[in-house]
Amino acid sequence: MAIQKVLSIDGGGIRGVFAAALLERIEQQVPSLRASVTLYAGTSTGGLIALELATGTKTPTDLVQLYKTKGPEIFDDSWLDDLRDLGGLAGADYDNKNLKKILTKEFGQTRLKDLPTRVLISAFDLDNEAVEAKREWKPKFFHNFAGTDSDGGELAVDVALRTAAAPTQFPSYDGYVDGGVVANNPSMAALAQLLDDRASGGAAAKLNEIRLFSLGTGTPLHYIPGKTHDWGYAQWVKPLIKLMLDGSVGVADYQCHQLLGARYHRLAPKFPPKVAIGSDDVKRIPELIKLAKDVDIAPSVNWLKANW
Repeated sequence: MAIQKVLSIDGGGIRGVFAAALLERIEQQVPSLRASVTLYAGTSTGGLIALELATGTKTPTDLVQLYKTKGPEIFDDSWLDDLRDLGGLAGADYDNKNLKKILTKEFGQTRLKDLPTRVLISAFDLDNEAVEAKREWKPKFFHNFAGTDSDGGELAVDVALRTAAAPTQFPSYDGYVDGGVVANNPSMAALAQLLDDRASGGAAAKLNEIRLFSLGTGTPLHYIPGKTHDWGYAQWVKPLIKLMLDGSVGVADYQCHQLLGARYHRLAPKFPPKVAIGSDDVKRIPELIKLAKDVDIAPSVNWLKANW
């Protein structure tokens, strides 16, 4: 099998503009980056980037502009919505009407099978069966690989809305929530997909045939001070979602590094101390773009030139 080149992009809400700005810079030095990708993998905002790039019609520069112009519409929290959901206590922070309108304009009636490049997009299925004995929640990885489990018939806009349905921020969509609750870094899921005979038409890739470039969306330095925390529901609820998202990112990074070694590279810059930019902090888009411009991308560029 030919060398499989994977570009994997983390979740992170509006911080997707940080990842897009990094890609914009990297592509100036590695022009063949997107042309060589055989699989785009993404979670949440990374899933939206993956789907956009997989169309072959959008560039990282286009996506930076999309975040800048449409981000405020997507994360538009009106006083009426705040009143209705009691400021987030009894409903999602934002509805997904604007997001759906924007994504429908972006993807139209495009289905995953129409995309010229393969994709793997994570989500989480809250209830997958009508039969009581089979009802359960579980991860779901939408893909357009050949095989009986292909999701090629799914509309790209529906997959995008499922992967972006971040708990507390947006309502669930079609019974799905954001894949970040299990795979905020989808790199390992992408690797597993390539190694699966069923998803590769009976021709699974070998580990030495895979090159995987994993891209983060900027990492705020979260921590919980102290050695002992005798906490209950009330104390754990607030940090729990961030804890789950960050934890799954690190697990996938460790697994891919162990399996692929030098054939794997991750660019996941940490923000400076005391710079905490939330996944819905649209007012700080210019700051995110500036932070991306200050990142040392030389190691990533060198790895790509040597391995891509």
